[in-house]
Amino acid sequence: MYTYKTKKLPKNTVEITLTIPKALVASENEKAFERLRLGLTVEGFRKGKVPTEIAKKHLGKDTVYQEMFKVLLSRIYEEILKKDNLKPIMNPRIDLIKAKEDEDWEIKIGFAEKPEIKLNAYKERIKEVKAKNKKADIWTPGKDLSNQKKPDEKESNSKLMNLILEAVLKEVKVEISDLIVEEELSARLSRLVDDVRKIGLTTEAYLKSKNLTMEQLKASFKKEIEDTYKLEFLLAEVADQENIKVDKEDLDKLLTNIKDEKERQVATTNSYYYATILRKQKTLDYLISL
Repeated sequence: MYTYKTKKLPKNTVEITLTIPKALVASENEKAFERLRLGLTVEGFRKGKVPTEIAKKHLGKDTVYQEMFKVLLSRIYEEILKKDNLKPIMNPRIDLIKAKEDEDWEIKIGFAEKPEIKLNAYKERIKEVKAKNKKADIWTPGKDLSNQKKPDEKESNSKLMNLILEAVLKEVKVEISDLIVEEELSARLSRLVDDVRKIGLTTEAYLKSKNLTMEQLKASFKKEIEDTYKLEFLLAEVADQENIKVDKEDLDKLLTNIKDEKERQVATTNSYYYATILRKQKTLDYLISL
């Protein structure tokens, strides 16, 4: 039987150190080989009827180990989550510490849990921002507005919302796991490298054109990622505390406004996603109404 230790790390990060005895690795490897053999097709034999010795020649050790590892680790991971009542909000990061043949395997599994969110006096901060914003719009003697274009209501609301969110992000306390930030940062950098190559530039040339170093770019990305996730969590917390919900009528109205039949069918299938978007919008409307 496997053994494991669970450690709670800072920023809502969990680390599991897992030891799988070599006997379990061997038995699960045999099961993995048999699963693959039953799905194997070799000329002269029906599917599932390939003799063991012939199957071994067609199935490499790495292929069998990958099958074994995927199935076994997935099962163990789910068992540990259930036993320890852990609730990850991301795919786990797997590190093979030791995985040699005929030896016990040691694996580290890291993931993030939902952070604790302290909204603090966010309502007071919003009211302060709105009062300050309203005062700035009041005309006073000596303030020349003749050459200034008056912003429309949509533009004003957008500006106000940005100020509100900026203030709330400073007020609310929520720590985002480094694992989440690192995973998102890696994805962003990969996309950037691909995009830069498509236009015929090197990463170095791109950074030079932006007058940035790689360290500065990473720092900027990290700040954006942390703020994005903080915003997601705080909006969800506000919605929970204020009992903000999306009714069936809200969803029906949204779907009815989609004129294209195929698009409407796709949206209906993904109604949970659209309900999430609507709930977020309702929460933003609530914030600006305070």
